[in-house]
Amino acid sequence: MMSEPAMLEVEGIETFYGASQALHGVDLQVRAGEAVALMGRNGMGKSTTIRSICRLTPHRRGRIRFGGRDLAGLPAYRAARLGLGLAPEGRRCFPNLTVAENLVATARPGPWDRPRVEALFPRLAERAGQSARTLSGGEQQMLAIGRALMTNPRLLILDEATEGLAPVIRHEIWAAIGALKAEGQSLLVVDKSLAELLPVMDRCVILEKGRSAWTGAPGDLTPEIRDRLLGV
Repeated sequence: MMSEPAMLEVEGIETFYGASQALHGVDLQVRAGEAVALMGRNGMGKSTTIRSICRLTPHRRGRIRFGGRDLAGLPAYRAARLGLGLAPEGRRCFPNLTVAENLVATARPGPWDRPRVEALFPRLAERAGQSARTLSGGEQQMLAIGRALMTNPRLLILDEATEGLAPVIRHEIWAAIGALKAEGQSLLVVDKSLAELLPVMDRCVILEKGRSAWTGAPGDLTPEIRDRLLGV
C-alpha cells in the first residue's frame, strides 16, 4: 500500500464512560484521499470511536494522531480546527437558524463554500431561507453534511449518514458521498448499508466488542466474515 504516513492514525485506543469501558483496543488508519468504512453490529463501539477521534469523549489509553499531531488533551474545537469535520449521528442542526445560516455558522476559508455545497445538495439551495426545524429528516442530514463540508475538513467523518431515510434520499446522499470520494476527499464513514457502502470504500475496519476485529479491502469481506462479525 501507499508508503506515506496516514492522515489519521488510531492505535490501541481505550475509552471509558465513567467506570465503564467502551473501547478495548481500536486500531484504524485513513490516508489522504482514502475512504474507510467503520463497521460493526450495534453497540460494538463505532460511535464511541468517532467521538474519541473528535475529542467529544477523550480516550484514556492508546494514541490518536491526525496530520502527525497527537490529539491527546485537545478539546473538540481545536481538533476541528486541525481539519476534522463531523456530520454526527442524529442529523443535528441549529433548529432556529435558516439553512443558509446553518451553513455559514461554522464556515472556514477554503474551496467549500455555500454555492459549492448547494451544488452538491440542490435541495439546500431551494430551502435556503427555511428554518432547519422545518426540513425533512433527509434534508436535515444533507444540511449536517453540508455544514461539515463548510469547515473545509481534511477528513470528513460521517456517522450513520443515511440511517432511517427514505430510499430516494439515501440515493442522493450516497451519490454525494461518491462524488466526494471521486474528488479526493478523505472519508471515514459509519453506515450499515453494505450494498451502498462497500462500492465507495477503499478499506473496511470491523469492530467487535470495542476492538478492531478485521481490516481489509471490501473485496476481501467474505460471507463468513460478514456472518461472524456483522450478522448479515
